[in-house]
Amino acid sequence: MAERDADAAPATGWLNRTVIGAGLASLLADACYEMAAPLLPAFLSALQLPAFAFAGIIEGVADAAANFAKLGAGWYSDRVGRRKPFVVFGYALTGTTQALFALASGFPLIFAAKVLGWLGKGIRSPLRNAILADAVSPDDHGKAFGLHRASDTVGAVIGPLAAFLLLRAFPPTNATDTGTYRWIFAFTLIPGLASAAAFALLVRERHLTPDPARGFRSSVRELPRPFWRWLAGVGVFGAGDFSDKLLILAAIILLAPAYGAAAIAMGPLLYAWRNVVQAAASFPIGWLSDKVGARRPLIGGYVLGAATMALFGITTFHDLAYPGLLFGLFALAGIYLAAEEALESVVTADLVPERRMRGTAYGVIGMVNGVGDFVASLAAGLLMQYVSPTAAFIYAATAMLAGSVVLAKIR
Repeated sequence: MAERDADAAPATGWLNRTVIGAGLASLLADACYEMAAPLLPAFLSALQLPAFAFAGIIEGVADAAANFAKLGAGWYSDRVGRRKPFVVFGYALTGTTQALFALASGFPLIFAAKVLGWLGKGIRSPLRNAILADAVSPDDHGKAFGLHRASDTVGAVIGPLAAFLLLRAFPPTNATDTGTYRWIFAFTLIPGLASAAAFALLVRERHLTPDPARGFRSSVRELPRPFWRWLAGVGVFGAGDFSDKLLILAAIILLAPAYGAAAIAMGPLLYAWRNVVQAAASFPIGWLSDKVGARRPLIGGYVLGAATMALFGITTFHDLAYPGLLFGLFALAGIYLAAEEALESVVTADLVPERRMRGTAYGVIGMVNGVGDFVASLAAGLLMQYVSPTAAFIYAATAMLAGSVVLAKIR
């Protein structure tokens, strides 16, 4: 379907208003839910719930719901020719639901709020990526997505650091005290709503001509064959890429015998450090992909992910409760995530050059990642709860390495 002539060219320069606006919205959104995320495992424990198993179930189902929503939202945006209103709605939905944790007394409300919030995340993510890809030339996709991931991750630094400082200032009085957690959850409403306002006010969308006859199945079938081949490696790797909340909880459990209650506050600090490294690495990795192509740096990121999980497995097997070692491992996790999250978006834009198909394409990769997230988080959570953290890390490393091999063999 032809695009409107007035919208036929991207905005001048890659560092434009849309790139900046999308980055600011993601920064604020991540500050919102990443303030809550590292506290959720400890909050579950304070409510006397099985933290490993429940965290795995919550994260797995929420991620799966979000990523299946990406598929429907991506296709529908291609059909109606509009994306921005749905993105604003998604930011607002996620920005409000994190505060509902403050009212929870058990599993049902936590589960419902998390899934609902991640549905908002699923609605907005593929459409925001399509808007971002449209806003710059193909030669600048790496820089634009790299800067966006860096901005997004700065928010994921601010959130956990704020949670860490509040926990240090107002620590729980005992293992079942939930008061501090609830106040922090309520505070997330401020950056959450600000993210929706930032996207609404700053981002400019290049419209497509509506195509009411565009069917879901035909839209999916039209995606290029190389895109589908590439998804095989993404899917296998994703089956081992479990939720970082489980990684935080494993670190807390490892440190607890030596550091006691201080280990709980160290969880958000480790998470913030990982995000600092990810933010610092995202733009250079994106810039490199513009120079050499995205495929090789992405394979390198996948291999580093497998190595990182293997090193975590060795650390937990030998009970190496050294904060310096964990900071090093979380730094490696930040680098591989920077490559994964920035370059998967770049490769999608490169393999699907037609704008009218990009919403669907980003939705499809979201669905593939969603299945992987569900499988990985559920498997890792159950292994950590009922076998050992080491078993979960071995599983993750194996799946990630297999995904790296598949991607390396696909042309």
